[in-house]
Parts: sequence; structure tokens; C-alpha cells
Amino acid sequence: MDPAATLAEHLKQIVPPNLALLERANEREYWLAKPRGSLGRLETLAARLSSVQNASRPRHENKLMVVCAGDHGVTEEGVSPYAKEVTYQQILNFDYGAGAIAVLSKNVGAKVVLLDVGVDYDFPPLPSLVSKKIARGTKNLSKGPAMDREGAILSILAGVDVVLAQERVDLVAAGEMGIGNTTPSSCIACAFLGLSPEESTGRGSGLNDELVRQKTRVIARALEINKPDPQDPLDVLAKVGGYEIGAMAGVYLGGAMRRAGVIIDGFIGAAAALIATKLCPNVLSYLIAGHRSKEKAHSAVLERLGLEPLLDLGMWLGEGSGAAIAMYIAECACVHFNEMRTMEEAAIKDIV
Repeated sequence: MDPAATLAEHLKQIVPPNLALLERANEREYWLAKPRGSLGRLETLAARLSSVQNASRPRHENKLMVVCAGDHGVTEEGVSPYAKEVTYQQILNFDYGAGAIAVLSKNVGAKVVLLDVGVDYDFPPLPSLVSKKIARGTKNLSKGPAMDREGAILSILAGVDVVLAQERVDLVAAGEMGIGNTTPSSCIACAFLGLSPEESTGRGSGLNDELVRQKTRVIARALEINKPDPQDPLDVLAKVGGYEIGAMAGVYLGGAMRRAGVIIDGFIGAAAALIATKLCPNVLSYLIAGHRSKEKAHSAVLERLGLEPLLDLGMWLGEGSGAAIAMYIAECACVHFNEMRTMEEAAIKDIV
């Protein structure tokens, strides 16, 4: 089966959550031994997880963090203060267990898979690395399309495949590593939300004012040259996206196929969520916004998706770091729902 047909078959398998279980979960929540509504959004999150997982008791034990990696030709335009070599250096650091996403994922009990879909480096065999390299980075999107349409599809399928390869998945998140990748993410936000480059361009990994202006000009040029079609998410991904952004969208699709709670990280993850939801609207019901990053257009993307983030810690690292922390919040939602007794079980007189 050709890649486009395979993707189409995957999309057909994504079904809406079980609304009957959502209603049943809300009923159980109503009778737990506490003032009703006193656990706030933990209550609604538990019910949502029960619904998307198609389970009377939401699960949290099997957590998966897929860190998708790819390089970007647009770095030659000076859109990042870091050299593109930092991409592969950080992947090696993650595999060693010393990077932020490795440390945070370990702390919440999440399995980490490092997915190389487009790094300009030949990795040795690494314990946590899965290689599905499509190319050695994208082309410079300010001069033409970042990749071809087949490459966009293959990047999505790579993310799907990693999730489907797991024995069991209850909660899944996609992180990323790719120097320069807030530039394609801003392009994606502009394409789908109609934002101007000025509205969408942030400081990325720490740009000064002059470099932000340069980045804004690069994004404007990329949009003018490529003219991505917002009605065609594969066209947007191919023209102004990145291989790791496509893979993140694939992780979201795979998570929905496996009926897992899908946690979005920051701005780059939210850009990938725009791609995923345009490909399959049913995916939106599975998405949980982990946190609100400081990147300029993140709030606008979350608003378009209709998602309220669980956390707002002033973070802007990326890698999946905010999603990893949010996994613990999701775990708390599950354990309170599963392990608390009801008013009747606890022999507590109900409110009159």
C-alpha cells in the first residue's frame, strides 16, 4: 500500500470518544466523598480520559513520550542562536538520560522513544532511538518547499508507527528536537489561523530583537513564496513544516487510534496539533493541552483548538517538557477518580 493510502486507512480508524462512559464517569464523580466540583479540572480530566480510553476507570500506568527530531534548512537564515549541530548533540544527551525531557519523563514514569525522522547526522545504535530518517533535514523553506508531499506523509506515518508499536499506551505525548523549528511552526500558525508573521513570530530559543525581526522577514518570505493551502494540511506541512512536526502529528493520530489520552506540549506541539486535527477532526477530542508556553502565538493556537492548558509555568524549552509535567497531573486525575470512595462507601452523610 502506498503511503497516502496507508495514512487514509489510519485516519478511518480514529473514532469519537465514548460519550456514554463520559456520562457515567461524571455520575461517579458526583458521588465521590468530597464537595462536588472541589477538585476542579481534575474531575473533568478524569471523565475525559475515561471517555477517550473507552474504560470505566481511566488508566495512567503506561505513559509514552516520543521525542521527534529533525533538522531545518532554514537555519541558514539565522533564525536561531544555536547551530543545527545542537539537534543531534541533544538527542545523544537525551539518550544518555541527562537532558530535561529525559529527566522529567523518568520522574513521571514515562517511556522515552527518540524518533529520528530528519536529523543531519548518522547516529550509532542507541537504546532509545528509532530511526525512520526521511532526509537529512528539510530544505530552506524561505526559498521553496521544505519537503515534498510524500516526505510529509512519511513523517506522519513515522509518528503513527512508533505509537502503534507499543504494547500498551494510556497517555502519550510528543516532544521535539530540531534547531530552528519555531520558524516552521510560526508559518503553520500563520497558514491556519490567518496570523501575520509579526503576530506569529516569537523569540524561539532566545533571540534578541534584531534576530526576531530577521526571523519575521524569513517567515513572511516563506509564506509568500510557498503559498501553503490551509484547506490542505499536507500541503502546509510539506511547504512550510518540518519532518519532526509531521511526526508529532503522527504521534497524536497514533494516540487516538490506540484510544490514549494525548498530551500536547508547547507551541511546536500545538502547530503539529493543527495538522493532525485538519487531517482528522476526531483527534481533537483526544487532545489535552499540557501547558501554555511563552512563545508568542501559542495561546492563539490553543484558542483555535479550543483547549485550555493544564499548566502555565512560564516555560518555553520545548522537548516535551511541559507535557511530561502534565502527565503527572493526568495521573492525579486518574488516581483520585479510581481510588476515592463514594459518599455511600465512606458512610458520609450527603449534602442536604
